[in-house]
Amino acid sequence: MTATHHNPSTADGAGPLPAEAGQVSEKEARQVAEAAREAAWDRPSFGKELFLGRFRLDLIDPWPRSDPADDARAEAFLTEFEAYLRSEVDGAAIERDARIPDEVFHGLARLGAFGMKIDRKYGGLGLSNLHYCRALMLAGSVSPAIGALLSAHQSIGVPQPLKMFGTDAQKQTFLPRLAAGEVSAFLLTEPDVGSDPARLATVAEPTADGTGYRLNGVKLWATNGTVATLLVVMARVPAGEGRRGGITAFVVDGDSEGITVERRNAFVGLRGLENSLTRFHDVFVPKENVIGGEGKGLKIALSTLNTGRLSLPAMCVGAGKWALNVAREWAADRVQWGRPVGEHEAVAQKLAFIAATTYGMETMLDLCCLLADDDRNDIRIEAALVKLYASEMAWKIGDELVQIRGGRGYETADSLAARGERPAAVEQLVRDLRINRIFEGSTEIMHLLIAREAVDAHLSVAGDIIDPDAGLGRKAKAGVRAGAFYAKWLPTLAVGRGQSPNAYGEFGPLAGHLRQVERYSRKLARSTFYAMSRWQGKMERKQAFLGRVVDIGAELFAMSAVCVRAYAEKDTRPENVELADLFCRQARVRVEQLFTALWQNTDSVDVAAAKRILAGRYAGLEAGVITPPADAPWVARWQAGPSTAEDVRRRIPPQR
Repeated sequence: MTATHHNPSTADGAGPLPAEAGQVSEKEARQVAEAAREAAWDRPSFGKELFLGRFRLDLIDPWPRSDPADDARAEAFLTEFEAYLRSEVDGAAIERDARIPDEVFHGLARLGAFGMKIDRKYGGLGLSNLHYCRALMLAGSVSPAIGALLSAHQSIGVPQPLKMFGTDAQKQTFLPRLAAGEVSAFLLTEPDVGSDPARLATVAEPTADGTGYRLNGVKLWATNGTVATLLVVMARVPAGEGRRGGITAFVVDGDSEGITVERRNAFVGLRGLENSLTRFHDVFVPKENVIGGEGKGLKIALSTLNTGRLSLPAMCVGAGKWALNVAREWAADRVQWGRPVGEHEAVAQKLAFIAATTYGMETMLDLCCLLADDDRNDIRIEAALVKLYASEMAWKIGDELVQIRGGRGYETADSLAARGERPAAVEQLVRDLRINRIFEGSTEIMHLLIAREAVDAHLSVAGDIIDPDAGLGRKAKAGVRAGAFYAKWLPTLAVGRGQSPNAYGEFGPLAGHLRQVERYSRKLARSTFYAMSRWQGKMERKQAFLGRVVDIGAELFAMSAVCVRAYAEKDTRPENVELADLFCRQARVRVEQLFTALWQNTDSVDVAAAKRILAGRYAGLEAGVITPPADAPWVARWQAGPSTAEDVRRRIPPQR
């Protein structure tokens, strides 16, 4: 990974955009991403320390506690919310019709579900992250489409960025509307722009009279986009005389003239999702609707996601709990070869994995929520880790559940019910879970994002040494800084508390796992340092290696969390000590495999093969099948201008 430095003309996306989006260099793309990072580490981070070989268990032990008054208010809401979901929401109908009924929108609004994260002074419920995620877990267990609706609205839609960066006037104007039931959406992605925002092509041109901006562009995959009445839109403000410009966040009224919802997109899962392709043509946005100032859009997006990402693992945890229930009851009831199938070792392993992993995911999520609710913690790494880990593990849980259920796992709920069997929608679970490995940062992007934060301490002291653009003076200063840092740091990686046989003894049967985490943490830091020394500036291209480093860190974070939680609950929930031990035993096997794969792998061979594949050397292998037609581009091009499509937006009628 190379260090990048601020270039006022390009690093924040303020430079001129080529006529066709996408024509930026790799260096410019990195600069935009780097400039959007939160550079300072002014609060402690368990995850950051873990990657540096510092096992700061004191940052999570004792287990954080939520506020009792908040708990009481939240429990009253959650009880009412659960009763409503059980009695009034037909998840199967939403799946069949690919539509959340109007009356469900009304019911959610009556309960205050659209204002769960909005402060009470603006009409919201003011729930903590912990209770908000529990509400999403409930909603997602009935209909993942409802979970996605509420999550996209509050975690990345208008409420969260306004809560963090909005002015008092913006909060007073928009938050009461949203708390009352209006829906919001977040619009960043474009047809040719996903995780690389340097190529953002939507433009917000300042008006001549200085009263606002004219918005032009097309946004793709806007969750809630067909029903939202308030939008957060990311657009590029051109730099000019006395104007910084750059990628900027705007609150946009969904009914503004010039907005056309051209399509509602359809997916393999989440069939009730209201997801749009939206065009903006000369849409006027008042200057008062800029969030945080010009050029701050990407910083706002990333900061919003630090806690916003917690909503996705909440639904993954809910899926794990649902899968465990189905797997347990089915495996106890279904008899083959004279025994319940759950007693056969092949299925027993799957049951143990589902139970242990669900406990691990839930514990990671609860810990992240509790840390997020305490402003003394920096959770950017932890939140990213739980999003990455839960999305990957929930997908594996779903796959294992299909296998446990056999043919019935592949059969639809309606088909099962038609012949009188319990309609467990396992195939739908798998379809709905698959998007989580892509939503809010794909697994591959999350690996790189977390890896960048994990090596930040190294780049801070030694980045200029490996930066090809750094002059001799900067390299010399970096050499001095690096020498001082590594002289103190490297000796700490040789010996640690985990080597003492009595360390962490207060954790009883879990102490050995914590000693192992401490040793693994130092080993991970040594491996990372060796890799940086070996590859230097080429490190950023070693994405498979970096992915394994991050995956090891995720397992260590999870192991630490389950041990601390189980110890805290040992008197009230003694069975959790067993679950924590089971999880750690499974995780240690995975960690050992990952450490081996750091250096014993086919990465370089795979990269070389991929170049030949891309060049068409093995195209003959594709013969013998009928491939997709080649009469359309892989990415549709768009032209600026008024829409020529029918507006397919859906407006929820007022409640009678």
